[in-house]
Amino acid sequence: MELIWLPFLLGVLLLVLRPLRENAKARTAYVTASLLLECGAAVRTALGPGFSLTLGHLADNLLIAVKVDSLSRVFLVMGAAIWLLAGVFAFGYLRDDKRSGWFFVVYLLAFGALCGIACSANLVTLYLFFEALTLTSSLLVFYPCTHEAAMAGLKYLFYSIGGAFLALLGIFFLTRMNEGLFFLPGGVALYTEAVGGDGVLLLITFLMLIGVGAKAGMYPLHGWLPTAHPVAPAPASAVLSGLIVKAGVFFAIRIVYYIVGAETLRGTWVQYAWMVLALVTVFIGSMLAYMEPVLKKRLAYSTVSQVSYILFGLSLLTNAGMWGALLHMIYHAVAKCGLFLCAGAFITQTGCTRVDDLRGVGKAMPVTTACFAAFALSLVGIPPFSGFVSKWYLAIGAHDAGMLALIGPAVLLISALLTAGYLFPPVVRGFFAPARPDTAEAPAVMTLPLVVLAVLTLALGLASLPLLEILSPITRAVL
Repeated sequence: MELIWLPFLLGVLLLVLRPLRENAKARTAYVTASLLLECGAAVRTALGPGFSLTLGHLADNLLIAVKVDSLSRVFLVMGAAIWLLAGVFAFGYLRDDKRSGWFFVVYLLAFGALCGIACSANLVTLYLFFEALTLTSSLLVFYPCTHEAAMAGLKYLFYSIGGAFLALLGIFFLTRMNEGLFFLPGGVALYTEAVGGDGVLLLITFLMLIGVGAKAGMYPLHGWLPTAHPVAPAPASAVLSGLIVKAGVFFAIRIVYYIVGAETLRGTWVQYAWMVLALVTVFIGSMLAYMEPVLKKRLAYSTVSQVSYILFGLSLLTNAGMWGALLHMIYHAVAKCGLFLCAGAFITQTGCTRVDDLRGVGKAMPVTTACFAAFALSLVGIPPFSGFVSKWYLAIGAHDAGMLALIGPAVLLISALLTAGYLFPPVVRGFFAPARPDTAEAPAVMTLPLVVLAVLTLALGLASLPLLEILSPITRAVL
């Protein structure tokens, strides 16, 4: 249980203890210890026997409850690793920022909301922590305190809260069919006659998928991502893209595979509409990223595309499709977190935000540029990097799903070519243009997380079979 309340307690303590917040050395020591405690608690919970606990009641049939299952464990370990590495990077990135104490207050609080999402036992609890994550993570976008940041933060709130309201509408109807809405692999028993039949259930499910898709950047509610990322600090962009958008994916998994049931949706218009929206988002995101000259905005459009790879895999409702989706959820978190941290290092050391201005940066910052190359190879899907494995299973899943889903591999292939087109130029221009004499490698506190993530993205590709053995019980239980 400390997994959930500990991050909130540590964040509040940093908020109220002003001397601790404003003293750089004391703050660094406190935040380091806090991150280690939080991430240690997450890993211990993931590796432990699990627990199930009721925290309270909102009403007679609305329970706030937490529980750890196999899906929770995967999300917790992934979240702990990314949150810790991005937090370490933030020490170097914000070293000259006198307001950085406020950033770390929000950073600690947001991790508590993320852990709450992972450990939610029913749909109502998941919704509450989902909204808590929206409110805390929006402060990371507001953090620069500029007009542009304010507009981006408001846009993020508008899209996220608007999408969450669609999810809340669905929860209202679903509670008429099953009061508890506790997650059950394969779906719960739903009394559809209480709301007018199966047609209403399908409509409600689709609206909920659109709603939670806003957090995941799915078309047509993807517009907040390219607006928020360029103004947010690089560590915030890293966790926004690597983890917080995955909260939308996690919510979609719980709806489809643990409440409604894959069998209920297989072959219906909801499955095909969800599949089409995911593929449209994959293509649109890749094309916009290819045309975008600003590095962080390019990476934001890339997130729009890459996260919908995951949604496409989930929409297939096949074993291979879900394997590919879960693998890509992990692999993308590592690679995209690394890419945004690399972008932050480039911006900090050169002051340049556009791709064309980074010519020659590879010779001045070889470690950062080499790490950027590793992450790019993963997202493009070049073996033996991790992204190849997840895309392989997505293609197999599309083949297993039927003739309509065969369009999927073609879209994924086009997207991969576009991904190479927008991620490789910074590497090629960085290494093969004349060196920049006014640039130096980022400090060790910033380059170390990059190296760890780069090694991880290669290691995960080479260790895909053991990882699949961990994920297989999840797919067997829900399909």
